Amino acid sequence: MTAPHSGTSLWLRRYHAADADAVTLVCFPHAGGSAGYFHPFSAALAPSVGVVAVQYPGRQDRYAEPCVEDLGELAEAIHRQLLTLPGPLAFFGHSMGASLAFEVARRRELCGERAPSMLFLSGRRAPDTRRAVTEAVHALDDAGLLARIKRLGGTHTQLLDDPEILGLVLPAVRGDYRAIENYRCPPGTVLRSPITVLTGSEDPLTTAEEADAWRLHTASTCTVHTFPGGHFFLDPESRAVLATVSGTLDRLGV
Repeated sequence: MTAPHSGTSLWLRRYHAADADAVTLVCFPHAGGSAGYFHPFSAALAPSVGVVAVQYPGRQDRYAEPCVEDLGELAEAIHRQLLTLPGPLAFFGHSMGASLAFEVARRRELCGERAPSMLFLSGRRAPDTRRAVTEAVHALDDAGLLARIKRLGGTHTQLLDDPEILGLVLPAVRGDYRAIENYRCPPGTVLRSPITVLTGSEDPLTTAEEADAWRLHTASTCTVHTFPGGHFFLDPESRAVLATVSGTLDRLGV
C-alpha cells in the first residue's frame, strides 16, 4: 500500500525524506494516473533524490474535485504550486505527463524562474508531430474507453473489472484524454532545459522518429533511450529506467 503523503498542498506528494542538498524530481502521471504511481520511484531514489509526485484533481483523495480538462490550465495550476519548492528541480513525465512537464517548464522560463535541470519525457511523442489519422479517445463510450486502457496495458488494469473502481477511474481518464488530445504546443517552442527521452520499442503511441523529434524543442542536449516494451514499459523496465534517471542526474551534478 502507498505510504501516507506529506507535502505543501493537495497537489504535491512527497513519500520519502531526502538529503538537504538533493535535487527534487517532480513526477507527472499519465492520463488517469495518480501520484501514487511514482511511489516506487521515490523509494528507490531517496535520499539522494527527492521525489515529489503531482496529484491531479479528480482522482483518489481528490475525487470530489472536477478534473481539469485543459492541459494549459492544468500546467498553470501546477506551475504555481511548484513555486513553493526550493532548490534545483528536474521533471519526469510519462505519456500525458510528459507534455504537461514540458508545458510547466515552459511557464517557468516565461516567468524567469530557474529552468529544470533535466526534462525526462517518457512515452510521448514530441508536440510538433502530427499523425495522418488522429483519435478522439475522450469521445469513446465507456466500453471503448475501457478497451483502450486495457490495450495499452500497465499495472493494475485487472482492477478495472470491478464496476465500482471503474466508475471512479473512467471520468478522470476521459478528462485527461480530452486535455491531451486538444493540446497544441505553441509553434517553435524551444526550452533551455536538456531533454532525456524514454520510449518503448513497441509503443503504438510513439515511434522512434516521433520520440527523436523532441530534440527540436531544446537549445541544449537531447538523448533518447529505448527500452523493450509497449506504452507502459516503465513497469517491467523499472530497474533500467531508474538507473537511467539516477545516472543522468549524477552526471549533471545537481
